[in-house]
Amino acid sequence: MTTTKTPTGKGGPAGRSAGKGTATGAPLRSKILVTAILAVATCYFVLPVYWVFVAATKTTSDLFNTHGFLLGDTFALWGNIADVLTYHDGIFWRWTLNSVFYSVFGALLATLLAAAAGYALAKYDFRGRELVFGMVLGGVLVPAAATALPLYLLFSQIGLANTYWAVLLPSLISPFGLYLCRIYADASVPDSVIEAARLEGAGEGRIFFGLGLRMMAPALVTVFLFQLVGIWNNFFLPLVMLADEELYPITLGLVTWQSYQGRDIEMYMRVVTGSMLSVIPLIIAIIVLQRYWRGGMTAGAVKG
Repeated sequence: MTTTKTPTGKGGPAGRSAGKGTATGAPLRSKILVTAILAVATCYFVLPVYWVFVAATKTTSDLFNTHGFLLGDTFALWGNIADVLTYHDGIFWRWTLNSVFYSVFGALLATLLAAAAGYALAKYDFRGRELVFGMVLGGVLVPAAATALPLYLLFSQIGLANTYWAVLLPSLISPFGLYLCRIYADASVPDSVIEAARLEGAGEGRIFFGLGLRMMAPALVTVFLFQLVGIWNNFFLPLVMLADEELYPITLGLVTWQSYQGRDIEMYMRVVTGSMLSVIPLIIAIIVLQRYWRGGMTAGAVKG
């Protein structure tokens, strides 16, 4: 009788079981590690926002005498909101409208300019194209604070300092938006479609506005969202450019209120409640545009 031995090496059942255990164990540990890192990052970003919302429900006494992440003894949210909106003849409303104007109008124009420039760099072959694109990438590395003072000196000479234009015009340039639009246009706008439109007699402007912008829509939403958040949260540029309180955005206005805290203790609650109100529009914008944002960030990275 011939005895058949069962292989116990890599090709046998035991080897396959061991290999399977090792193969499934490593991905599981990686998932746990990634999940833990994401949980820590989520807490890092969410906890300050949570604290602001909880603190805005307290009175000034509870703000200093109760736990920061727990509700106070008195729920004073509506009274705090009313105080913020009526203080100093409702100046907070003016700051809110200024922030909406700076961010929405600036983000729309910046997105359109970035789309046009990115489309041109992607679809038109001209001398110096790569040099221009390299300069744009270099602009991404320049911090905005480094250009604030030169811009102020320039705007002072042409009479635009302490005006709406002093904050709006610098916000129209988005090197990152141009970079993203160039990459996305190259991947999502086929040259064959452009040539077919030209054969039908369509001009370059009609091709861009009728076809290019539609195909680049996810990337445009992404650029718009980045510009909206960046302009809304911008503080240093308005600080340098503006002297009239009527022109302040919310960020600069709240810092101005914060400087009054030594003279009026109630300013603590006004600053906290105003910070909570200033966060709400951004949360709404991110929730509404989230699906387009995810698509815009990933679709342009893969060229079909």
